[in-house]
Amino acid sequence: MQAFSFTHAESPPAAVAAIAPKPHGYFLGGGTNLIDLLKEDVEQATDIVDLTRLDLAEVEETEGGGVRLGALAKNSDTANHPLIRTRYPLLSQAMLSAASAQIRNMATNGGNLLQRTRCMYFYDVGTPCNKRQPGTGCSALEGLNRMHAIFGASKQCVAVHPSDFCVALAALDATVRVRGVDGKERGIAFQDFHRLPGDKPEQDHTLAHGELIEAIDLPASLFAKHSYYLKVRDRASYAFALVSVAAALELDGDTIKQARLAMGGVAHKPWRAAKAEAALIGKAATPENFAAAAEAEMADAQALEHNAFKIPLGKSAIVRALIRAKGEP
Repeated sequence: MQAFSFTHAESPPAAVAAIAPKPHGYFLGGGTNLIDLLKEDVEQATDIVDLTRLDLAEVEETEGGGVRLGALAKNSDTANHPLIRTRYPLLSQAMLSAASAQIRNMATNGGNLLQRTRCMYFYDVGTPCNKRQPGTGCSALEGLNRMHAIFGASKQCVAVHPSDFCVALAALDATVRVRGVDGKERGIAFQDFHRLPGDKPEQDHTLAHGELIEAIDLPASLFAKHSYYLKVRDRASYAFALVSVAAALELDGDTIKQARLAMGGVAHKPWRAAKAEAALIGKAATPENFAAAAEAEMADAQALEHNAFKIPLGKSAIVRALIRAKGEP
């Protein structure tokens, strides 16, 4: 780990002002990902600004029945907050399926949005990786790619986004509240926050350098009664998803009025399953219709050498998550 300067921010504007002119400056919340990146020399920081003294850790109701998640609220506190457990059980399930209790007790909501891929080639500084060092190549294309993307990949990068929290936020149509380097605040629709790799895989998101995440807004939810987060992984704990599905339904009797589906472990960003959603609207909530929606979504999946199993797994996971969301065992 290289030496860096370390300061405490006393206000959001001060934090932004401290990092904006430093190309290799970073904000520090819980540090559960950043510290690993620095220790492994994947990232090199010249300046770190600690945010933990800022008043950005509240989880509170907003006008219209929504909820605002403070960027510095801990994952465990957010997942177990009464407003989240009652109104957004999908989000609570996703957060409690992630990492270990110790990490959830340290990790922050804002930091979770910014965590970087766990692709082994990204962490191995002795191998080419366009995400870590643009222009060097993607080792996973011809290497071991069992954990890698089946949607939205490019020849530059086939890594996947690691977050469970973000998959649920994608399904819930969240908005990220950001303070810009000009001092102005803006909202970013969650679907627009993360990027697909394209020809710039080093850019995980659409934030400008120095912009600070202050909160995440959840709209009033119609899905509390019928939602479920399914995470399929190699072992039952402390593992990242092979495939995950956040499923939410608004039902009128047995008819689907609205559907929200997002997938994890399959793309460079949380993957909103728009084709499956469209296939479900107005249909009866039956396993047969769930299977047809899954087929529609997975039709565009493109497997690599070692991850073709993710396509049938993705179909099964969508169907299973929807069945559980409906309320059936």
